[in-house]
Amino acid sequence: MEILITIVSIIIFIFLVSAPIFLLIGLKKWNLFKFNLLNYFVFGVIISAFLIFIFSWWANFSDQILLSQYGYNFDAMNEAERFKEVASENMERTKQLEIDYFGIGWPLKAIMAFAFYIPYLLIVYLIGVFIRKD
Repeated sequence: MEILITIVSIIIFIFLVSAPIFLLIGLKKWNLFKFNLLNYFVFGVIISAFLIFIFSWWANFSDQILLSQYGYNFDAMNEAERFKEVASENMERTKQLEIDYFGIGWPLKAIMAFAFYIPYLLIVYLIGVFIRKD
């Protein structure tokens, strides 16, 4: 199950990294818009917000899937009841997943990731402009 979750996470991450590049290529081919930078940022922000939202949600949901796979009881009232069904060899991994799952929420993770992703949009645009001029 962890392999499947990792594969899906990698695929979403690849989409997240490659989306601005494909958007820049697409806007150059269409050439329908007068202000390329403004349109690139508008479409880039919309597309990247959607992808970051999906990536952050998936990270939280995959932790929930793994916790239930290991036998974690979400409805328990104390720690002994929560980890009663967890095998001893999975205890360390389950405790780490619990910390990740009950840490800051995925919407806040998405907002923080978006704040770091905006400069990436600018870097991709600037690299695309420099490549086009050569």
